[in-house]
Amino acid sequence: MKKHKYIFVIGGVMSGVGKGVTVSSIGKILSARGFKMSLMKIDPYLNVDAGTMNPIEHGEVFVLDSGLECDQDMGNYERFLGESVPAENYMTSGMVYKYVIDKERALGYGGKCVDPVPFISEEILRRIKRATDKSKADISVIEIGGTAGEYQNTIFFESARILKLRHPDDVIFVLVSYLPVPNKVGEMKTKPTQYAVRTLNSYGIHPDVIVARSDRPLDDRRKEKLAFASNVRPKHIISAPDVSNIYEIPINFEKDGLSETLLDLLKLKPRQRDLKEWRGMVEKYNKAKHPLRVAVIGKYFKTGDFVLSDVYISVIEALKHAATALDARLTLDWLDSGDYEDDESNLMKLDDYDAVLVPGGFGGRGVEGKIKVIHYVREKLIPYFGLCYGMQLAVVEYARHVLGWADAHTAEIAPESKHRVIDVMASQKQKLEDKDYGGTMRLGAYPAKLAKGSIAEAAYGAPRVSERHRHRYEVNPAYVAKLEEYGIIFSGRSPDGRLMEIVELPREVHPHFLGTQFHPEFKSRPLSPHPLFLAFLRAALDRAKSRKAV
Repeated sequence: MKKHKYIFVIGGVMSGVGKGVTVSSIGKILSARGFKMSLMKIDPYLNVDAGTMNPIEHGEVFVLDSGLECDQDMGNYERFLGESVPAENYMTSGMVYKYVIDKERALGYGGKCVDPVPFISEEILRRIKRATDKSKADISVIEIGGTAGEYQNTIFFESARILKLRHPDDVIFVLVSYLPVPNKVGEMKTKPTQYAVRTLNSYGIHPDVIVARSDRPLDDRRKEKLAFASNVRPKHIISAPDVSNIYEIPINFEKDGLSETLLDLLKLKPRQRDLKEWRGMVEKYNKAKHPLRVAVIGKYFKTGDFVLSDVYISVIEALKHAATALDARLTLDWLDSGDYEDDESNLMKLDDYDAVLVPGGFGGRGVEGKIKVIHYVREKLIPYFGLCYGMQLAVVEYARHVLGWADAHTAEIAPESKHRVIDVMASQKQKLEDKDYGGTMRLGAYPAKLAKGSIAEAAYGAPRVSERHRHRYEVNPAYVAKLEEYGIIFSGRSPDGRLMEIVELPREVHPHFLGTQFHPEFKSRPLSPHPLFLAFLRAALDRAKSRKAV
């Protein structure tokens, strides 16, 4: 019987240096060698899922087809593999501990003393096996969140050690560690990574491969030094310098022969090698000709003195995918919606952009700024794309300035408004009253029917689609007919016709004004850009060409 293989990816020194992209890239290069891959993320926090976490602190909440709210790394897994990842491939400490505690309360352990080892570790291994069995993959790549030395992930290291003990030929470890180059020193330092290796050794784990992250390539001297100090073969130390395009990373890994190294360690015979289409996409991205400038109007960018674009990472990548396909050299500017609330003169600066996008979000901060932006781009005929909240606020703006309802708003912000054109979904009212917030929104994949002759239908080339959702509020059904009377087109609806999924304006009124209740960015892939993002950027390119011609 074929033995399943496991690659655990662990972080050293510090977080945020690319474990998720490393996992994604390993998945890509091994799938290009003909192996069926399964990518899994383990997060050590006690949250059951990522849905209730602050995006400024944690980054984007990614939503699977199943409706599971999870870490943004799952998005990279899907984008690199080009396929949807099942809910079984995501695990948090909260999930594990809740399951074990609930089972203990129900006497599921027969009155035994339930200690972390073996009961938590065995539950972790059970979930890994469940994901493995469902995927029917050849190899699982499993990312353990955090870094070596943190107490939060110790139980996951222990579980990985146990799996290695039981299947010594089928489990290997990859350490992703940062090698700093201090400005005043001018030399790449290996000591932090050496310390990370020793820390892993204390858990009974030794890395088979070290992915050396840095702002520059690893030279031979540093590679030899690190190999000697860490007891890792020099050819098993992979240089991973900073890149401008994350999709270059699988190609760079292959330059260092990573797929050959991993297959040799796993005692697997190499198969085909096929990264041709991927290389072509990267080359096209790097050689894009047509300049395109797009503004993203958000409110989760700023954290202290820093800007956190990870909040909208799927939106960013979806724009890149579409731009690459259209041979467009994309420039993205992050603009805080709050800047338009007190200083409307900033609105005129939007004339310099080829298109404007308002992404999803919650709450009242920056809302009036977003509405002012939407009003401006609608009147100035600047291509517009609104996602979730961006669609809802487009309806609010239209109701205020076209229908004349000055108090029109969303019930989320102004429940006392006479014209609540956006209202809480009937299925969500009791949940909000009970403060039942976790995992209770309208989540995951739902179908939508598209109107014939609409921008949406032309983009998809199909009468029916399925997209991922994450919301509690919707276009108020009581106002749909009136909004349509004044020119709004609801070009996408739920199959029963009750939920408005896509809103747009006629082409003769505006070159491209469209919003979606769902999140199309979650289904965009580098080799398969999302149709709505393609339509949006085609309109942006038309505007760019017309502005250049003037």
